[in-house]
Amino acid sequence: MSVSHITCFLFLFLHLSPLTGQGAGAQSIFTIDSVTLKLDPRGEVDSGTFMDLNCEVSVSHDQSHPLTHSFNFLRDDVLVYSKNTTDPAVLHQLTPARAANSGTYKCQVIVQDKSKSSNTQRLTVTGLQTPVLQVTSQILFEGDEVAANCSAPDEYGSLLFHFYQDQEKIKQVRATGNSVETRLELKHAGDKHLRCYFEITMVPDAGRSNNSNTVMVMVKELFITPIMNILPGKDVIEGDLVKFFCRVVNPPPNVTVFLTKDKRVLKTASISLSHSLSVLEEHSGEYVCKANRGNVQKEAYESIKVKELFSKPVLVMKPREVFERENFTLNCDTDRYSLERINIGDVKYSLCRNQVLLASGGNYSATAHPSLNGNYSCQAQAQGRGLKIFKNSTQIVFKAKVPVSIPLLSVVGGRLILGKPFQLQCQSDNGSLPITYTLLGPHRQAKLRVVRNPWDLALFNITSIHRSTDIHNFSCKANNNPRQAHMESSGEHLRRTATIIEPVSRPVLTVIPNMGDVAEGEDLTLTCTVQRGTPPITYTWYHTKSALPLLSKTSNDMRLSLSVQGVSREHGGGYFCVTNNPSNDSQKSAMVTVGVKLAGWKKGLIAAFCILLTVSLIIIIIVKKGLLPFRRERTVELSVKPASTKTDETLRLTHGEVSEAANVTPGVMGRSIWSDHVSGSESDDQTSEETTEVAEPQYTEVHPQEVDHTRAPVKKGTDTVYSEVRNSNQGESESEQADGQGSVEYAQLNHNDHESEEPEHEPDQEPQPEPEPEPGSEQDRQLE
Repeated sequence: MSVSHITCFLFLFLHLSPLTGQGAGAQSIFTIDSVTLKLDPRGEVDSGTFMDLNCEVSVSHDQSHPLTHSFNFLRDDVLVYSKNTTDPAVLHQLTPARAANSGTYKCQVIVQDKSKSSNTQRLTVTGLQTPVLQVTSQILFEGDEVAANCSAPDEYGSLLFHFYQDQEKIKQVRATGNSVETRLELKHAGDKHLRCYFEITMVPDAGRSNNSNTVMVMVKELFITPIMNILPGKDVIEGDLVKFFCRVVNPPPNVTVFLTKDKRVLKTASISLSHSLSVLEEHSGEYVCKANRGNVQKEAYESIKVKELFSKPVLVMKPREVFERENFTLNCDTDRYSLERINIGDVKYSLCRNQVLLASGGNYSATAHPSLNGNYSCQAQAQGRGLKIFKNSTQIVFKAKVPVSIPLLSVVGGRLILGKPFQLQCQSDNGSLPITYTLLGPHRQAKLRVVRNPWDLALFNITSIHRSTDIHNFSCKANNNPRQAHMESSGEHLRRTATIIEPVSRPVLTVIPNMGDVAEGEDLTLTCTVQRGTPPITYTWYHTKSALPLLSKTSNDMRLSLSVQGVSREHGGGYFCVTNNPSNDSQKSAMVTVGVKLAGWKKGLIAAFCILLTVSLIIIIIVKKGLLPFRRERTVELSVKPASTKTDETLRLTHGEVSEAANVTPGVMGRSIWSDHVSGSESDDQTSEETTEVAEPQYTEVHPQEVDHTRAPVKKGTDTVYSEVRNSNQGESESEQADGQGSVEYAQLNHNDHESEEPEHEPDQEPQPEPEPEPGSEQDRQLE
């Protein structure tokens, strides 16, 4: 290797090594400083103007060589031009600018993974190119089509082309390019002037272009008008043979003719045709002969009138509405016929039912029956010039009406309540509608209902009846045939089928015992009785002390009892009963008050106690009188007050105390003291044998003890009775009053109870203070 070669190699190595390092993956450091877009000229320009769009970029980087830039030109954010280059600027030219170039432009520069966009620039290109119209032929016949081409070579985008014939728009075509070719149909003869223009759909603000050049086309008339002939003429009679001729004189090629009536094609052929027809009355009308070539059609019109050989037969049924088992007739006849062709006797008739021959001739009679129901018609026929003509009448749908059956009366719901409104329904099981129902009430007043539809009902509102026998006074009539009598039914059916409910009368509550007073422990019977009412009847008893019923029971009886076993004090009070039956009309009795008395054994116990008490008092008085002569030192006087004195002054003895007093001997009473009640006058005359010390009266409260139920009952009472004890200076009483002023009562002094009650004083006397007893006195010893 020469020295020059080595020197060149070293030079290339030293200079290319940075690039090799960059290609090996070295990352450049750069920033896009700015991107600028310039339009020349700018703003609004005319169509055909040459435009320059220049995009420049400024990039700062650390490389010694320039970076590659990707320039993108966008119009309305759609890419229209792109270029990659290391140059800092790119030029995009519009040569020339057209309306489709109008829009908002901007330039976007991408360097590696960074991009930057310029500011936007608005470009408006005004004006459209004038289109050019071309046709393939300028001479043609009416109905032919001509090929036309409209183009705007310098425009681009989505174009919409419009084609006009004179002042009439005949077609519109959308094209993807700047030209379009289509076929135009020219219908009428004459000189036609064609032109076109276009619009850019993507730029609606651009408006429409100028009209293209005008092309004149000559359209020649097509002589294919047909000729139609009718033999023997336009006025014919049914049965005549009529021929129709339709043709085109000296036609061009490809001509077709048609014979039509009421838009129905009777026959078609090329150039000419003939058609024969034995006419009937319905063949009258307008016939059309048409000649067609391509899209051109010529027409000729002729009308014929066909006179009836005989008129359409008419079928008549009498009467029009027939009920079963009634006679009816059918008659078939024609009212018009052609005397120049036939006689009246030449028309023959036949009757049919359901398309089956029923009778020959125009008359038929029968008795209506369901088997004769069906569709009836008649046919008339006659001979006209060798042709038999048949005509059928309109059908009559015959269905014999069913006579109404005897109506039945029924109560709506199956039951009625005396005294309340209800509904009656009158209905016949058989009978053709409409049916008139008449309801006659107890006073023969009439109510009418007409049932016209199968779903209607003959319902009658009744105010009320008050006796079950009143239901027999209703009757119903039904009729659907004015030629027949009414069918009537009575209320007998109501009695058999309807449930008549009589509301319960007001109940009466009776009590056993009859006086309404019952002793404790006895049974109380409450009987609720009604005079009228349809069972079952529900009886409910109530006590005024509770809102809840005592008992509720349903029975078919007209009375029902409630028994209360072993009544007590809480059973006293008011009682009443409520009755109800299926009428749901409750009735309430008057209230009965029941009093509860003491039990008989309690009364006997009280009576025995009173007797025992009386006997005990008598014994005490006798004993007291026998012991008075032996008392020497001091007498304790026991004041006995009558039972009618004040409550706080009366002593009531319990049964135990009286028994104890009766068993104690007056001489050896221990701590008990007995005394005679001495009147005031007797006390004034007596003198004390020993005038040692006078003590004030002492009182003690007598507490009731537990009653022994084996002894006589004691009269109840709550009064506290006091026994007055007085120390007397008299050794013994000289005499005692015979009456004793009431009864002698017993009291036991309580040793522990030293509290004394205030003594009772005579009226108008001041109470005296009670002296303190001396120690060791006889009174203290007695109290101890």
